[in-house]
Amino acid sequence: MSGGPDGGRPRVSGADSFSRMWAELAPIGRHPGTGGYRRYAWTGADADCRTWFQEQAEARGLTYETDRNGNQWAWLGDPLGSDAVVTGSHLDSVPDGGAFDGPLGVVSSFAALDELRHRGVRFSRPLAITNFGDEEGARFGLACVGSRLAAGQLTREAAHKLRDGDGVSLPQAMENAGYDPDAIGPDPERLARIGAFVELHVEQGRALDLTGHPVGLASAIWPHGRWRYDFAGEGNHAGTTRLVDRRDPMLPYAETVLAARREAELAGAVATFGKVAVEPGGVNAIPSLVRGWLDSRAADQSALDTVVAAVEAAAREAADRQGVDLTVVRESFTPVVEFGHALRDELAKLLGGELPVLGTGAGHDAGILSASVPTAMLFVRNPTGVSHSPAEHAGEDDCQAGVRALADVLEGLACR
Repeated sequence: MSGGPDGGRPRVSGADSFSRMWAELAPIGRHPGTGGYRRYAWTGADADCRTWFQEQAEARGLTYETDRNGNQWAWLGDPLGSDAVVTGSHLDSVPDGGAFDGPLGVVSSFAALDELRHRGVRFSRPLAITNFGDEEGARFGLACVGSRLAAGQLTREAAHKLRDGDGVSLPQAMENAGYDPDAIGPDPERLARIGAFVELHVEQGRALDLTGHPVGLASAIWPHGRWRYDFAGEGNHAGTTRLVDRRDPMLPYAETVLAARREAELAGAVATFGKVAVEPGGVNAIPSLVRGWLDSRAADQSALDTVVAAVEAAAREAADRQGVDLTVVRESFTPVVEFGHALRDELAKLLGGELPVLGTGAGHDAGILSASVPTAMLFVRNPTGVSHSPAEHAGEDDCQAGVRALADVLEGLACR
């Protein structure tokens, strides 16, 4: 696979191109008030990110395409070839998210390719860089939509039922953005052509920082899920309704939030109610409905099951005491993902030395794809341990170390 676009060398190294791309991408979707990012799926900010991705692909002479599920691909070599090496991540964000979660992996992928061309290597396998759509699930409430669809873990029918907070359906949003929602669905032929997928990501905790290493390897992704709790009571006047006459759904909801923290501590897990919707939402009105979303994760399935069951039991007991109806719906769930040891060991050998191997409570596209293709993850140190926040951070030197590590991995996998 020598000659053509892989044979030329860029004017800058991977380090220099990383800095330039990072500066170009940084303003897109950034809220001027909070400093956080609001790059939600199929919005204007998402479109701008997609345009940026396409421009990076075309500037490098790569073959650009968008698959049936809206995921973006930039190919070096034959897109229809077999045993391809794929890298990348996502560009969307949580509400007021940080700059690094997702984009670090995409920018580092392009920079790693630049670094390999700078080294003058010759590619023996097709190489692709990808941006998976709607990884965070910030708009429609389901994470990793693009990769779930491709892997057949989300059906077209289920995807078409997804709606955002304004009642806009996923098909409407995709159509408004210029994509065909009727085309979405499993993409087994594409996945069958992938020999390895490696995702670089900022670590979303401090485990790596505590080791003193700038780069680490992922061992597993904790099982995790999202559950919606609907507490239905009776709306009424806040000033004229006696306390004894109330069916206030806010009370059992509040008790459930506290129960989630208590049960997570007991099980050594994590549980969070980070989103709540109240109807009718008046200051002087007793709510008729309080809807909250539970996110829970644990190192193993048994601990997660214990937490989820205990939280629901506490919620039902509290709801009964207040005369409130409760409905609990599991909106998403991902079982534990143990990354294949063969690929992980190969990455460790390519990178040399004793790299830290870490588990994580955060979900990723790599976790979804692991059921279909060999996958591995690299983590870049996050000294603050803060993620899903504008305070999320990775140092310039660590980012550059991540680019070099990814370049070394891709050279070892795709240039054999």
